[in-house]
Amino acid sequence: MHVWGPAAPIDDLLDLYLVDRELLGDRPWVLANMVGGLDGTAAIGGRVGALSDDTDAVLFRSLRAVADVVVVGAETARLERYGPVRLTDDLVASRVAAGLSPTPPIAVVSRSLRLDWDMPLFTASAADAPPPIIVTCGAADPDALARAEAVADVVVAGEAEVEPAAALVALRERYDARVGLCEGGPTLLGQVAAAGLLDELCLTIAPVLGGDPLPLAVTPAGAGLTHMRLAHVAEAHGSLYLRYTRAAAG
Repeated sequence: MHVWGPAAPIDDLLDLYLVDRELLGDRPWVLANMVGGLDGTAAIGGRVGALSDDTDAVLFRSLRAVADVVVVGAETARLERYGPVRLTDDLVASRVAAGLSPTPPIAVVSRSLRLDWDMPLFTASAADAPPPIIVTCGAADPDALARAEAVADVVVAGEAEVEPAAALVALRERYDARVGLCEGGPTLLGQVAAAGLLDELCLTIAPVLGGDPLPLAVTPAGAGLTHMRLAHVAEAHGSLYLRYTRAAAG
């Protein structure tokens, strides 16, 4: 047992997250970033903003800077009004110096393709922003699929449903994605974990109670447990910043 307590301050919280991540052969390393309240709620009024303070907002943007692709579920993209990734000049410079694109693309996962085509992700223009990606399945409505192809790159991963493993393999093959950042929502995170594809979870615990009856992850019925190993704990302004990695088999 270890008792956590005050320790020496650190200059930059992001330093704790700048670690070497394993380069997997056929799929990206999956890093998830989530924030929740003390009671496990993942949203307040349908959105995560009220759970996130200034430090968490900085971490949110900074973790995007280590990703080759940002993956998000359709419902989260709709509720949060997703737009293209915006990074500070320093973060852009660090990506370019590492041989990455200035900003990572956003991949929206949707079986139904009932998306808000007017949200900034599909309408905002930025000279250095890569086109958005839509990950869907073969059972998608043909008219909706044609609409998606008009505004985004489309990846078909699975027939009746979007298959997380197939989606990740496609992102690796088509976009050379080595690190995929999953920003939820809870259903997508649960599916990724249940498929044995969650390599790392960065979880911010906000010091609040209440909010929506929505857990951080919703796993499919009958799914087994995903075991994780605590890598670090940090604290700022009452919020806890936890980082977990996949536990070794057995």
